Amino acid sequence: MALRSVRSLVLGLACTATLALSTTAASAEAALLVDVESGRVLFAENATHPWYPASVTKIMTAYVILNAVKEGRISLDKLITVSENAVAQQPTKMGFPIGTQVTVDNALKMMMVKSANDMAVALAEGLSGSIENFATEMNQAAQRLGMTQTSYVNPNGLPADGQITSARDLAILARAAIREMPEYDSYWHISAIKFGRRVMHNYNTLIDRYQGADGMKTGFICASGFNLVATATRGSRRLIAVVLGAHSGMQRAEKAAQLLERGFTGGFGLSWLTPSFGTVESLQPPMGAAPTNLRDEICNAKGRHRPPSDEEAAQTTEDTASPLAMMAGFQLGPAKQGLIGPLQPSMAPVIVYTGPTRSPTASELASAPPPRKMLRKKVGHAAPSSQTEAARSDGHTTAANPPSSTGRSGRPSPAAKPASPAPKPAGPTAKPAAPAAKPAAPAGKAATAEPKRGADTSPPVAAKPKPKPKTAPVAKQPDNG
Repeated sequence: MALRSVRSLVLGLACTATLALSTTAASAEAALLVDVESGRVLFAENATHPWYPASVTKIMTAYVILNAVKEGRISLDKLITVSENAVAQQPTKMGFPIGTQVTVDNALKMMMVKSANDMAVALAEGLSGSIENFATEMNQAAQRLGMTQTSYVNPNGLPADGQITSARDLAILARAAIREMPEYDSYWHISAIKFGRRVMHNYNTLIDRYQGADGMKTGFICASGFNLVATATRGSRRLIAVVLGAHSGMQRAEKAAQLLERGFTGGFGLSWLTPSFGTVESLQPPMGAAPTNLRDEICNAKGRHRPPSDEEAAQTTEDTASPLAMMAGFQLGPAKQGLIGPLQPSMAPVIVYTGPTRSPTASELASAPPPRKMLRKKVGHAAPSSQTEAARSDGHTTAANPPSSTGRSGRPSPAAKPASPAPKPAGPTAKPAAPAAKPAAPAGKAATAEPKRGADTSPPVAAKPKPKPKTAPVAKQPDNG
């Protein structure tokens, strides 16, 4: 009887703490752990509190696009055009000029790995014609999935008052994406993309650093803090961890790793002390709660010289665990030593590019630097189109950005260096020819024509190659890549 009384008391306190956490203002953070197969909630804290999603919005953008692919409304090979509206999006973005064309497949990869806001808009306009029409499709999908706390205004998560979600709804979305479209699972866990010579790593630092990590998306704006929807698989079990409102990119990764690790290892302390959360769909949202706004805490803090970004990888700070987490033996403090290890790439960077779909071989050739020997043999001639494109460090060619002989830094690329010394050998060989022609001048009528020939090979003309270096400064223009 005594044991039952103690257990009832502890469960009552735990339930009271759960209710308090879900109905009061969030403690600047939300966390949720869900089993993909059953939908069972293993841990929840502020999971139903409204939150600004930031770039985790792009999970829904990809979900809508891939559903449209399955329905035959659009294909992965379809070319979409970068509009003025897409170019106007704030960083992070690929920075392509207006009129650039990209396949749906490449745009999805750039959006999910680089978190490119311009590619999200290009995809939205490519499918639905406008951001507004695409937002309607996003909201329809959210309603169908039971995401009762979510509304979308744009496809990339840039700040907007009506762009709201919750950890609960994000877990529902992630679970649907995994279960409904396993054939597109690779989009969630690409560790890096390669565009020309640029290699861009996924902002989700769990991928290739935490055992079994295989998705899904990060997000950051000042109001939301650092967000992460992370998935991992071990054996036949796959889990979803949602962390919202962390103070740095590293902190959100470490907290997600702790959630996942304890889910896989059963490290929840005494299970009978842990209240049953049921399934993710059964979590009840609070009534009339407003989204937590962390702008002052994250971006306006004293001593901060600049707003943090989604690329930040600052060291985590030790956190005070919530009462509920402490009762459950689930303390979200510093990550265990070695939980997030060094980067161990599981695949080569995935090559992305502008323009129509290429074969894998053509993509490899276009992304590789041109052989120096070949360029020396072709002095004074334009390199083949694939090599010229490869010589550009940003890896794309458009009418607005024609192929250049220089790289992103403004310095001549290997393709351009042999071009300047090439005319020098021609100068010395021409000079001996001039003295040979001068003795022929007294021959008579030929003397009147000879000066014209001599003008072509005279020292002033031979010196013309000297201005060649002027071509290098021309390339020192702002880079659009």
